[in-house]
Amino acid sequence: MDRFAPAGGRDQRLLAGVQAFIDAHLRDEQLTPRVVAAANHISVRYLHQIFQRQGNSVAAWIRTRRLDRCRCDLEDPALDGRPVYAVGARWGLAPASDFNRSFRAAYGVPPGEWRRAAQRGRSCTER
Repeated sequence: MDRFAPAGGRDQRLLAGVQAFIDAHLRDEQLTPRVVAAANHISVRYLHQIFQRQGNSVAAWIRTRRLDRCRCDLEDPALDGRPVYAVGARWGLAPASDFNRSFRAAYGVPPGEWRRAAQRGRSCTER
């Protein structure tokens, strides 16, 4: 990092790097703010601060990214044979009851219903 760059620019670059790290490790159920901070050589407090400046939290961002990956997998015809609970577990969202509750809260329907709608060929905007 350029120590002479404005703090906002450094934070933006750091945030982008942290988000890339999180995306690369979404499948790890043990992915926590502490793990993310350590891997990026910053304190947990500073990690939380850079996310808060963006109006988000680290945990919420991880959960949102995991749910997005689950949604994509549920829409993928090649993965129709994979049980819904396994889709959640694949992206670090286990147990199944937690995955179902989080998915419903984010998308308005349980993951199994989302998959059935995708199988019927409805687009995301029609749901």
